[in-house]
Amino acid sequence: MASKKQTFACCAMALLFSAAIVSAQLSTDFYDDTCPDALDIIESAVRAAVHKESRMGASLLRLHFHDCFGCDGSVLLDGATSEKNAQPNMNSLRGFEVVDDIKAQLEDACAQTVSCADILAVAARDSVVALGGPTWDVELGRRDGTTSSEDAANSDLPAPTSDLGDLIKAFGNKGLSASDMVALSGAHTIGQARCVNFRGRLYNETATLASSLQPRCPRQAGTGDNNTSPLDPATSYVFDNFYYRNLMLNKGLLHSDQQLFNGGSADAQAKTYASDMAGFFDDFRDAMVKMGGIGVVTGSSGQVRLNCRKAN
Repeated sequence: MASKKQTFACCAMALLFSAAIVSAQLSTDFYDDTCPDALDIIESAVRAAVHKESRMGASLLRLHFHDCFGCDGSVLLDGATSEKNAQPNMNSLRGFEVVDDIKAQLEDACAQTVSCADILAVAARDSVVALGGPTWDVELGRRDGTTSSEDAANSDLPAPTSDLGDLIKAFGNKGLSASDMVALSGAHTIGQARCVNFRGRLYNETATLASSLQPRCPRQAGTGDNNTSPLDPATSYVFDNFYYRNLMLNKGLLHSDQQLFNGGSADAQAKTYASDMAGFFDDFRDAMVKMGGIGVVTGSSGQVRLNCRKAN
C-alpha cells in the first residue's frame, strides 16, 4: 500500500503534468490565422480607454488578476451568485464596459473567434505597457468557462487583511510561489483601494498615512466605505517600483501590502525591487505569464462567448 508521502508525490506529479499539457495548448500565435488583427484591436482599445481615464489601466489589469485564480473569463459573467458578487469584487471591479467594446470590435472582425478570457489577458498586458511598464508575450488559446462562482471567489482570492502566511498559501494553492506572489503584488504600483479595505490599517496599525487619508476614510464603519485612495500616491498612474519603495517607509496602503516588508520572509525580495526596477519588471512579466496559465480551459472544452457577460 502506498504511503501518504508517495501518494502526495504522485498527485503533485500528475498536477504538474496536467499543467504542462495545458501550457502546451496555449501559444503566442494562436490567432495569427483566424483573427490576425486581434491583438492590434485590443491594444488600440486599451490605449484609448487609458488615455480617457488613466485609472482604467489598473482596472483592466485587476480584472485579469481576479479572473486568473482560474483564467476562463468567469469574472465577467453576470448572475446572482457570480464572482462579481464576491466580497473582493462587489463595488470594486471596473472596466467591464471596455471589455464589452473590445469584444464587439472583435466580433465584427472575426466572429466567435477570440475568447473573453484571452481579451482579459491581452488587455492586462497592454494596460501595463500603456502606463510605462514592461511588455511580455501573452500565451493565447484560452476558452471561456460557462459558470461563475461567488463562493469560489470568496474562498480563493486573498483578502486585503491577509497576513504574509495567508498570501503565500493563497498563491501557493494556485501553483504560484512566494516569489511570484511578491512580484505580482507590484501591480499595486497603480490603481486605487476603497476605504473599507484599508480603514483597519489606517487607524489600528500606523500613523504614517493617517494625516492625509483620514478625511477620505473616517474611522466609523459605513462612512465613506467606497471612497478611494491610490495604492501608490507617489506615481499613481505610472507602472514602476514605487510600490516597494513605499513599503520601505511603512506606507503600504493595505495590511496585505505592508506584509511584504514587515520583518518576514518577503522582506529581502521587496527590498531588492525597491532599488531594482528592471529586476522587478523581469520577475513581474515571468509571473504574469505563469499566472495566465492557471485553470485555463482549452481545446474543445468551454466556449467562445458572443457576449462576455453571459454564456452562449
